[in-house]
Amino acid sequence: MDQSYLIKPALDETYPTIDYGKGTYLFDLEGRKYFDAASGAVTANIGHGVEEIIEAMHEQAKRVSFVYRSQFTSEPAEKLALKIAQHASGDLNWCFFVNSGSEATETAMKIAIQYWQEKGIHTKTKVLSRWLSYHGITMGALSMSGHPGRRARFTPLLENLPVIHPPYCYRCPYSLNAPACGHLCAKELEAAINRIGREYIAAFIAEPVIGAAGGAITPPDGYYKTLKEICERHEILFIADEVMTGFGRTGTMLAFDHWGIVPDIAALGKGMGAGYAPIAAALVSDQVMEPIMNGSKSIMSGHTLSANPQACAAALAVIEYLEKNDIINDVEFKGVYLKNHLDRLKAEFSFIGDIRGKGLLIGIEFVKNRQEKTPFPRTMRFTDNIVKTGRNNGLLLYPAGSGLDGISSDAVLIAPPLTVTKREIDELIVLLRKTFSVFQHEFMKNPDREGD
Repeated sequence: MDQSYLIKPALDETYPTIDYGKGTYLFDLEGRKYFDAASGAVTANIGHGVEEIIEAMHEQAKRVSFVYRSQFTSEPAEKLALKIAQHASGDLNWCFFVNSGSEATETAMKIAIQYWQEKGIHTKTKVLSRWLSYHGITMGALSMSGHPGRRARFTPLLENLPVIHPPYCYRCPYSLNAPACGHLCAKELEAAINRIGREYIAAFIAEPVIGAAGGAITPPDGYYKTLKEICERHEILFIADEVMTGFGRTGTMLAFDHWGIVPDIAALGKGMGAGYAPIAAALVSDQVMEPIMNGSKSIMSGHTLSANPQACAAALAVIEYLEKNDIINDVEFKGVYLKNHLDRLKAEFSFIGDIRGKGLLIGIEFVKNRQEKTPFPRTMRFTDNIVKTGRNNGLLLYPAGSGLDGISSDAVLIAPPLTVTKREIDELIVLLRKTFSVFQHEFMKNPDREGD
C-alpha cells in the first residue's frame, strides 16, 4: 500500500502488518514471528486464535450481532452478567456493560456520584485518586488519572483529582521501608479528605497493581486495608480499577482479592474480552444499587454498543474457557517461575533496578546507577529504544511510566497470556536476554547520547 490514511500512534513510524496470531505468538505478513510478552496491551489473556472463542462469536453472529440496550436485552448479556456476579467477591452483583476500560472507569465515577444524589446528598461530586495512576483517556477518566504524560496536553480541561502518592516502595517518598513506614502514603488520603472536605468526595479510585503509569507497582500488605478503612470512616465509596488486573492477570479473578478488599464498584476491561471483542464493564455492589433501584431506577450513562450481544458472547466464551481449563489457578506459579528467571537477569545486567509485580503482571524498572537508583537521561529514550530492540528481536514488551514524578524513569511490563507454558517462559527469557544484550551493545556505550 503506497499511502496509509490510518492514524497510528506515531505517524512517522512504520509498523509491521500482522497477518495472524496463534497462542502466545503473532505473525506478520513478512512471515516474522513475535513472542507476545505483553498480551498486546495486557489484554490477550488467553492468547490468540482460540477456536472455542471464534466458534462462539461465529454462532452469535448467525443469530444477532446488535440490539440497542434501551429496546432489548439479549441472552449473551444476561448470561455474562450472571457469570461475572458468580465470580465476584461480596455483593458485587450488577454489571453495566461498556466498550472500553476508559468508559468503565468513567461509568464507575458517574455511578458513585449518582449514588449520593439518590441518597439526597448532592455535594459529593469528586472522585479522588493517586499520582502514577492511569484510569483512561476520556476526559472524566483522564481527570482521575495521575499520569503526567497523558494529562499534559489537556490539563486546562481536567479536574485535579490525583491527591496522594502511590505505594511506590522502590522510590518511597518518605525514604522508609514497609511495614515500618506505617503506610504513610495511604494515610495521605486522610489529610487530603480533611483539606477538601468529606462532604465533597464521592469516591476514591485505585488500581490494585499500578500498570501503565507505574510499571506494576505493588503495595505492601496492609496498605489497602488502611485505605479502605479511611474511605469507610469518611463515607467515601471505594472504586477498584481492575481494567488491567481483572480476570486472572494476577492469579485471582479480581486482584483486590489478594488483600481481602471488596470494593463498592469495580471497573473491568481488557482481559474480559481478551482482545476478541471490545467490551468492558462497571461492576456495582447491591449496596450502591439499592438507592438507585428505590429512586430514579436508571443509571445515567450508556453507549450505543453497550451490552452488545456479539461482544458479550465473546466475553462469556472467554470466561468459560478460563473455567474449563482452570487457567487462573496456574498464574501464581507461572508468575513466580518468570520472576525467578528475571532475578537472574538482574544479576547479569546492571541497568535493571527493580523487578516487581504480581502473577503475570511484572514490571522491570531500569536505572543508570543501581545503588543510587539514578534514572537515565530523557534524551536517551531508554524505554522506547528497548521496546524497539525487543520488537526487532521478535519480542513484544509494553512501555510503562515510572519515577516519583511519573516521567523521569524507565520501565516495561512483562505480561504474557495467562496460557503461557513453562517452555514458552524459558523462550521469553532467552529473547529478553538477547534483547538486553543487543541493547547494551548498541546503546549503553554512551548512555548520555541522544536517542535514535
